[in-house]
Amino acid sequence: MSSNKRLRLSNPSSITPGVSASSSSIQKRFKYDVFISFRGEDTRKNFVDHLYHALTDKGIYTYKDDEKIQKGKRISDDLLKSIQDSRFYIIVFSKNYASSSWCLEELVKIMECHKMSGHTAYPVFYDVEPTEVRKQSGAVGEAFAKHENEEAAGKWREALKEASDLAGWELKNTLDGHEAKFIKKVVQEISLELRSINFGFDEKLVGMETRVKAVVSSLKVGIDEVRMIMIGIKGMGGAGKTTTARVVFDRLSAHFESTSFVENVREVSNASMFGLKKLQEQVLSKVLNEHVTLDSVNDGKNMMKERMCGKKVLLVLDDVDHIDQLEALASGPNWFKPGSRIIITTRDEQILVAHRVNVIHDIALLSENEAICLFSRYAFGTKNPVQGYKELSGKVVRYAGGLPLTLKVLGSFLSGKDKLEWEDAIERLKSIPLKETLKKLELSYISLEDDYKEIFLDIACILKGKHKEYAIRILECCGFHARNGLKVLKERSLITIEGGYLGMHDHIEEMGKNIVRRLHPDEPNKHSRLWIDEEINEILANDMGTEARCLKLDMSGGNSRIVMKGFGKIKKLRYLEVNFAKYDFESDDQYFSNSLNYLKCSRYPFLYLPKTFQANNLVGLEIYGSNMAQLWEDGEEKV
Repeated sequence: MSSNKRLRLSNPSSITPGVSASSSSIQKRFKYDVFISFRGEDTRKNFVDHLYHALTDKGIYTYKDDEKIQKGKRISDDLLKSIQDSRFYIIVFSKNYASSSWCLEELVKIMECHKMSGHTAYPVFYDVEPTEVRKQSGAVGEAFAKHENEEAAGKWREALKEASDLAGWELKNTLDGHEAKFIKKVVQEISLELRSINFGFDEKLVGMETRVKAVVSSLKVGIDEVRMIMIGIKGMGGAGKTTTARVVFDRLSAHFESTSFVENVREVSNASMFGLKKLQEQVLSKVLNEHVTLDSVNDGKNMMKERMCGKKVLLVLDDVDHIDQLEALASGPNWFKPGSRIIITTRDEQILVAHRVNVIHDIALLSENEAICLFSRYAFGTKNPVQGYKELSGKVVRYAGGLPLTLKVLGSFLSGKDKLEWEDAIERLKSIPLKETLKKLELSYISLEDDYKEIFLDIACILKGKHKEYAIRILECCGFHARNGLKVLKERSLITIEGGYLGMHDHIEEMGKNIVRRLHPDEPNKHSRLWIDEEINEILANDMGTEARCLKLDMSGGNSRIVMKGFGKIKKLRYLEVNFAKYDFESDDQYFSNSLNYLKCSRYPFLYLPKTFQANNLVGLEIYGSNMAQLWEDGEEKV
């Protein structure tokens, strides 16, 4: 497979988000997708029967008179109502179609509806020529002859002419007259039309079109049919990876012999020792259209390789978090027929790189305009905030930071509430993170190796905003393989590195801090990281001791008193950053934890480091704005 190509699925801010003109107005909802008009004696038990079942097997709700007419009702009334309630019409012209006044009246009604918005008619010329229908000549002319003296003959002729001029399908000149292939083609084109229309109905898919088009373009469906193409969609939790994959899947499914959308791969595969086998059985059963039971994952691999290589497949593997899952479900090109397409969604870019996917799409967060539009759809059911709620909506959108999941959750929650309830909710979000968002985001953290979890929490609580190389130096002094750790965090969309500086989405930062606080929310002395000055001062003042591994203290703008002795009780501290400006010290006694790996002091007020500080574990030391001439009194060397 070719080397990975990366694309960022961004949404140009110059494009105003919204929906198409057709979906922005009130749309008619239809009872039936397709109405089949046919002459029973010609095609009921053969062509039409096969067409009907092919449509229904595809999930296309189809009307065929002998299937839907209820006993005891007048057929003509039911037919007229069913025609009005159908979106598409397939008119099967056969030799005796025009001999039935019933069929001709049906055709007149179909053509009336076809001229109206929302209805489309397609002629199928089964065993007659389009010109025979248009001119009522040949077999069609013979069949129509019996109606020449009837009052309705004129409108019937006009309906036949109009229908024959429509774009449709001629059996004998399509696919060499192969009826089964012909039916498959008709069903495929109707399915594509329906998918295109149905996509327009969902007005809450804001910001999707650019993403979807980029993914569809990279799949090259109908362009490159000589190879299997595998693409990845990567992004942070709640960014819209699954939604993008689902829309692409729905749009393209009709182009493939078999399809399968496998949701929650991570969750199912990790739920039990049989998780991967269960997923293999799901894919095989769907693709092969038969019930499949496997003995083992290896059995599944062999069967997938042997049985799926003969089918052109569209397969989506959603929320993959380990390479083993891909090896079990889509090992390589030789498993699939040329023309097949595999879409993988994940938070971990390295999985996609290791599996050598053809293209990697990086899901971008929503622009401000798109975020307003998406939030408004859920909060108000409109494209923009309703009068009086624009400013409040702006506050919510800024909090969400372009994350679709948060916008949807908050929009749904605030829908129908008054302004006081909105203000209360917004104020609450400042101190209490949104649980549903944090739960989704935390999945990326859970799967990390333990040392990478430590690095992530250090960044979320202490190191965010620092230069990458500076952060690496600090972390390496603390014993971590920092460079590789940052690479992994970036690949999993947990951090960003822009202009050389470490960044993080606000909700990711909240998630990290929440992990640190949640076991003991009211006991900060039991937190592994401390960064809130008031909490730190209280711990030091009360000589409480703490489980903290990292501590950052900066109250340069205040007049607080600091109790240095309290630092000595922090037995596991490896990183300490203190700004001593404007501090009034309780005593001259100094204490630093002997476990420290890295010490950073700004405006250190003493001439020496404490005698009690052994510094046996100290690797990094930074002291700024100090009058120190040497580290220890009497020139003692400890490091």
